[in-house]
Order: sequence, then C-alpha cells, then structure tokens
Amino acid sequence: MDTSSTTLSLPEAPRDFGFFLNGQVIAAGDRDVFERHSPAHDVPVTRLPKCTPDDLDRAVAAARAAFVDRRWSGLSGADRAAVLLKAADGIRTRLDEIAYWETLESGKPISQVRGEVGGCVGMFEYAAGLARSLHGDSFNNLGDGIFGVVTREPVGVVGIITPWNFPFLILCERVPYVLASGNSIVAKPSEFTSASSVILGEILTEAGLPDGVFNVVTGLGPTVGQAMAEHMDIDMLSFTGSTRTGRAIVAAAGASNFKKLGLELGGKNPQIVFADADLEDAADGVAFGIGFNGGQCCVSGARLIVEASVADQFAKMVSDKMSKIVVGDPLDEATQIGAITTDAQNSTILGYIAKGQDEGAELVLGGAALDFGRGQFIAPTIFGNVTSNMAIAREEIFGPVLTVMPFDTLDEAIALANDSNYGLAASVWTKNIDKALTVTRQVQAGRFWVNTTLAGGPELPIGGFKQSGWGREAGAMGVEEYTQVKSTHIEIGKRTHWIG
Repeated sequence: MDTSSTTLSLPEAPRDFGFFLNGQVIAAGDRDVFERHSPAHDVPVTRLPKCTPDDLDRAVAAARAAFVDRRWSGLSGADRAAVLLKAADGIRTRLDEIAYWETLESGKPISQVRGEVGGCVGMFEYAAGLARSLHGDSFNNLGDGIFGVVTREPVGVVGIITPWNFPFLILCERVPYVLASGNSIVAKPSEFTSASSVILGEILTEAGLPDGVFNVVTGLGPTVGQAMAEHMDIDMLSFTGSTRTGRAIVAAAGASNFKKLGLELGGKNPQIVFADADLEDAADGVAFGIGFNGGQCCVSGARLIVEASVADQFAKMVSDKMSKIVVGDPLDEATQIGAITTDAQNSTILGYIAKGQDEGAELVLGGAALDFGRGQFIAPTIFGNVTSNMAIAREEIFGPVLTVMPFDTLDEAIALANDSNYGLAASVWTKNIDKALTVTRQVQAGRFWVNTTLAGGPELPIGGFKQSGWGREAGAMGVEEYTQVKSTHIEIGKRTHWIG
C-alpha cells in the first residue's frame, strides 16, 4: 500500500488470513474460504477460512487446556499486566496495518479507524492496571471463631462474538479486561471484518501471551456463532449485535450449560436539545452523533428531540451541518463517512428511508444512495414531522438517518426519550445544570453524554438498560464482569462439636 498520498491505494490482490489457534495462524487448507469485497471499491481485499464447529471445538479445547493448567490464570496480576502493556505497544506499532485492512473490509474512513485503533492502545494499558488492582474483600467481624474472605476468580473459557461495525474497537473493549482477570478466550469476528482479530492474535502472542489463551475462529454466525452459544465448555459468552440475535443466544445458552452472558444489543438513542443550549455546538454534535461511522453504531444519536421554540431553527442548523459531511472513498484522508458495510444493511437503510416517506414523514435532507461509480453509499438523511408511532422513530435503522421530534416541556422530553424498547445511550444539550441532571437521572440509558456525544475512554463502563443488553464492559466493572465471586469461611481454633 502507498501511504505517501492523501488517498491510500488498493491492494494488488486479496490478502489471505488464516484463523488463530493455540498461538499460531492456521491456513484455510481445504476449508471453504470467504472472500471479502470492499464495500467501497467492489474489489476483493481479504480471504478467510470458513471454520467449522469442529474447528471451534479445537479452539475451545486449547483455551480450556490453557485455563486448567493455569499458564495464564495462575500468573500474578503484575505478570499479566506486563503482557498487556507489551500488547499495547504491539498495537501501536501495527496501527496503520490494522487500520488499512479494517478500512478495506468495513468501508469506514481510514482517519476514523486510526483513531479507534489508537484508542484500543489505551484500553490495554488501562486493563493492565486493573490486572494488578483486582481484589476481593475480607470480613473480620464474624466473631473470634470465624474469618471471612471474598475472592474473585476468572470465569474460565470466554467466548466473544463481535459485529462488523467496529471490529477491532469492540474486540478491544473486551479482550484486555477478560485477560486481566485471568480467563482464556475464543473469539469469533463477523465474517465480513475478520482480519484485525487475527492480527490481534499475532500481537498478543508476540507480547508473551501463552499459547491457547487467545484463539480466533473465523466463520459464519449460523454455524460457528450458534455453536458457541450452545457449547457446553464455554463458561461465558460476550455478544455484541442485534437484540433479535441476543434473544436467540439467551435461548441457546439456557438450553445448554446456562453459561454466563454479556450482551450489548440494539439502540434507538435520543439526543435531547433544549433552547438554552449552545445551538452551534449542539448542531455539530447532533450531526456527528448520527453521522459517525455512517450511523452504523449502536450508540448513534438517531432521535433528535428538540425544544419546540427552536425546533425549526435548529433543524435547519443540523441540516446545514449534515449537508457538508464529506461522503466518499474511505481510503481518502478527507472522508468523514465511507461506505455502508454490508449489502443487507444497505438495503435495510434504503428500505427504512422509503418507509419513512410512506408513513408521512417529511424528507428534509438526503434520502438516496450516492453514485460514485463503485461501492455503496447513502447520503446523510433527516426526517421531520416524525411521530413516535412511525417505524423510523421506533426501530433501529443503523444508518445515517436522523428523525426530528419537538417537545414543549422537560417532562415531555423525558417521556419521548424513554418511549423506546431500548436504553443504550443518550445525549442532552443544555447550559442549565438542573435540566442536565434531571434528564440524566430520569432518562433510561446505560451511557449518557452532557453537551457532547460519543465521547469516552476505557475508564467508564459501557452497557445498556431494557432491551439493549445485560452486563457491563470496560472500566473496573469490565474486569469484574468476567469473574466469579467466591465466599470462604475460615474457622479459627477448636471446633464446637455437633455430635456429643
């Protein structure tokens, strides 16, 4: 690849990636291969094996062996931290390589992916500190005859299923925390965006992670993903994706070994704007909140709920902002929105745009595919005159489509924000601290932003309310999530006999 120009060049031929097992990249061999075409360029860019349930069994067996012999779980927190810090350096060293292949597979802008991969360095560094600080509790108040100790132990073998919209970022919101607590991992990335997960396996091995502790099985959701949910020897499963698939995973886990689940699912997230907000900042934030990653983001701010007295003015400001978003080749450094990642998602977004018009919403901006001669792109889109019963107001579109609904009172704004099956994220824009605190307390969302959006780092946990999921990732809770709690009672001195 040529990195000297503002637009990177395409690879001359698709790169072959294997899957990652027991510390080694395993070539496809006689397995079927998934050839990924760039959604922005319509050319093949990567080739990965379609692993089978038998391959999954081998990966789980490797992870189980590594856990049982304590080659990782038996190390001190300091030793685990040292590996995580070396892995952070490895990600930093290979940042451009990871970003390049992820851009080709996902269609997202190269500048955005570089920022995401850079953020993953911080996650490994933060988790390294947590590996050293993870602790339990003690109880010295049980009387002279008993001492109580509460310890946290790793769950065991953790399965991680990641989606195509943030392949490396979502993986790194989990892997360093799972490793910090001493677990072994089997990861299954989306078949559309698997390359960066395999590269992470190489980085971890080079950093000193023992063989078998991290494995990557590439393949299809209905085969490998379903087998992971049903697998009797996976102790916990982290899944990021749709609420519909999350329900299926809950059913599969309940029908097998009742494995522990961490679920980050869908969202239909409100951005609430009051008249007393800095409207220029809010307009830019709202445009960013729905435009980032082409709206293919579970925490996208898809519902603009704006105070009626400024609704028309503010909608115009947001429209002006969104009309200037640079949509185009994701390998161009200037691009802000790239291609829609999958054919199915492209059709889904266009279908919702058509449905919004059929339901009577006013198309204010966009609403069509963009023709660049290749690839699949959709213009940033705004709908006005939206009512809460419309599909575009209630269902997750997962694209650059913003709906606008006015409100008159603070209570009405909160009611509109909570009128959703989801509770993943929310934003509020106001310079009134009373309003800001009231909204953050009463709106049901696992992540909240005040006078900003889509901000954060590894320190704060992430997760959702209602049908947006179970559990929390990242932060100290992200390590604790992958532990089991054990209470131990230690008797001191001579036992008082029950039998005389």
